[in-house]
Amino acid sequence: MISGAHAAAAWLRRLAEHVAVALLAVMFLAFMCQIVFRYVFGWPTGWAFELSMICWLYVVLWGAAFVVREADEIRFDIVYSLLPAGVRRLGAALAGLVLILLYGLSFPAVIDYVAFLKVERTTYLRIRFDWLYAIFPVFALAVIARYAWLVRRGLLGGKATAPDQAGQ
Repeated sequence: MISGAHAAAAWLRRLAEHVAVALLAVMFLAFMCQIVFRYVFGWPTGWAFELSMICWLYVVLWGAAFVVREADEIRFDIVYSLLPAGVRRLGAALAGLVLILLYGLSFPAVIDYVAFLKVERTTYLRIRFDWLYAIFPVFALAVIARYAWLVRRGLLGGKATAPDQAGQ
């Protein structure tokens, strides 16, 4: 059962990485179209800029939610690295609880605001803003789930990430 769960998690992680790569590829192609259309043909390229911005928004939030590992996160760990492992775990659990609380308290307002955005559309591609920003509640839920897992690991005595081993 555990190996099946690990295999499913690895497959989902690869899928998330492929989505991020596809978003970056679309963003790059839109950027190249913008250069060619604007400077070679003299055509307006607002749609290409808009598509690049949409892809950037999605790649940042999608990547932060599903691709970036805990060990890849940037931390200010000058003091953290001096602490014993148990204190680091407790600190991680406390920080996780604060983030869960903040994201949890703001989540209803996020949903309301994204729903409110249905009245507007993007200028060139005419995408409704509620569809466009629907990635943010997904991101918020993923952050809540990630930090719930980290809090659980911190409180139950899971391995504390050593700052100097984060990239290994």
